[in-house]
Amino acid sequence: MVYAIGFALFALGITASVALHECGHMWTAQATGMKVRRYFIGFGPKIFSWRRGETEYGLKALPLGGFCDIAGMTALDELEPEDLDRAMYRQATWKRMLVMSGGILMNFLIGYLLIVLLAVAWGLPRFDQPPETQLGSMSCVADMKPDLTAAPCTGQGPAQLAGLQRGDKVTAVNGTKITTWKQFRAETEKQTGTFTYTVDRDGQTLTVPVTPQLATVYTDKNGTPKTVAKVGVGQDYYGPVQHNILSAIPASGAFTGQIAVRTVQSLAQMPAKVVDLWHAVTGGTRDPETPVSVYGASKIGGETAEHGAWPIFVLTLASLNFFLGAFNILPLLPLDGGHMAVVLYEKLRNMFRNRKGLPDGAPVDYLKLLPATYVVVVLGGAYMILTLVADIVNPVKLFP
Repeated sequence: MVYAIGFALFALGITASVALHECGHMWTAQATGMKVRRYFIGFGPKIFSWRRGETEYGLKALPLGGFCDIAGMTALDELEPEDLDRAMYRQATWKRMLVMSGGILMNFLIGYLLIVLLAVAWGLPRFDQPPETQLGSMSCVADMKPDLTAAPCTGQGPAQLAGLQRGDKVTAVNGTKITTWKQFRAETEKQTGTFTYTVDRDGQTLTVPVTPQLATVYTDKNGTPKTVAKVGVGQDYYGPVQHNILSAIPASGAFTGQIAVRTVQSLAQMPAKVVDLWHAVTGGTRDPETPVSVYGASKIGGETAEHGAWPIFVLTLASLNFFLGAFNILPLLPLDGGHMAVVLYEKLRNMFRNRKGLPDGAPVDYLKLLPATYVVVVLGGAYMILTLVADIVNPVKLFP
């Protein structure tokens, strides 16, 4: 039930984000004197609508986004004679740029406000995490119950008895070099007797012998128990930094900047992720860094809710808004960035024409841009389908 609620809440959050994206276009258009004819949430058959002023507002059957119909967005748009002077394509460049960027700015604002919520309610996670194989808290070794919870245990664990300390960075297990925590666990669990850790402690290299303790573990609730070597140590982790409402405002701005860098990096890596997605669809291991569809993101939302990881829920929704905003900046039609690129082209073209004593040129003929637009739509659609299939047959899993 909690999973279903989390799934539905995240899907609702995505729908709200897209609806507010369109509100960004609508409100800036109305504020600059343009005519917004329709604003609808969803697509397909109309469920209901109402008119307020010159705008029709409504809800459609498929909650897969929304749209804002601004009169005269391009010169191809059919207009009533009285609306000609208010046509968007005839407005000043700054007004058109403001309207086209309104949705993008709205997504960034939503993401920022979610980060402020995260900072105040749970704290901001730190990006400056320790090396992956740095040791954290230590304890006794406990067997695992069939329900995947730990059985009670007392005393010190093998890691403590061996003299290992929090902050030690393990570089090798019994002579086998490691760089990830997954490798650390795999190499440790297969040991059958006393072995050594090669440790970097305050710049010094130490070799520490450890005698592990055998423990029973389960891979899942329906799995078969197995016995592995354990030493009673966890991965080091820097916890989130809590803020009050005043300190959260600048801290969230700095955190947003860090996310922005990672978002740009993710966009640049999208073409290369096609191979990883195909690998996941055909039975390979799913790379957690691959893109997810709306379904996949909602599934992550359900899992985080099920595990009570609401900070991850909020952070994921914020990151999605930053990604939507950044993605729409791309200078490709039919994205907002593509329309903005057309506006800038017309401005620069007219500047050069005016310097030569020529009048402004005609608006860009969008019919000539249709082939390029179709290419973007087809490639983008294929990418979305591949991502959706990957999320169905081999979804990203944040929790074991």
